[in-house]
Amino acid sequence: MTVDNEWLWYGGRVCLDFVNTLRDRWKEPQETLREPADVLRWLTAAELIDARRSPAEGDALLGSARRLREGIDRAVMMAAESRMPSQADLSMINDAARAAPRPAPQAVIEDGRLVPGNDESRPDDPMTALGLVARDAVELLLSPEISRVRVCGADRCALRFVDRSPAHNRRWCSMTRCGNRTKVRAHQLRQRR
Repeated sequence: MTVDNEWLWYGGRVCLDFVNTLRDRWKEPQETLREPADVLRWLTAAELIDARRSPAEGDALLGSARRLREGIDRAVMMAAESRMPSQADLSMINDAARAAPRPAPQAVIEDGRLVPGNDESRPDDPMTALGLVARDAVELLLSPEISRVRVCGADRCALRFVDRSPAHNRRWCSMTRCGNRTKVRAHQLRQRR
């Protein structure tokens, strides 16, 4: 199990939060998905899988998760730069997305009226749950939001996120994680000079 039990949820999309399981991409990448149990823990924390029913998985799950993560990262970053992702990455993402379950339509009563409800069931198979991540990546790739994908401006971070700020000028994955630290370092450097 990973030493860093804290997952980061700054991406704004589940597929970007999944990409962000590889940290510090600029310098020395730090892998948080070190063993199959880490993939299951992340899927559980992301509320994509019911861990109580999840079967134990082996190295195939870990390898598939890492390959999918890197394929999503490459495809999203290419599309964010208005370039075409590779056919191999798109095929891998599309194949994984096919495993995602289709939500069952639900009808609920609210205020005396029938309205659509949400299917709250979660898959118990990790590969199916990874399909949900892939489906989110496909939706992001096809949405106008793809042009708002950014990389954190901190020199030691490189987390990916969707910039939903009103002026579309967000620089940090999180102000508390990287923005403040970067500003403090810059201030200290100015003080030393």
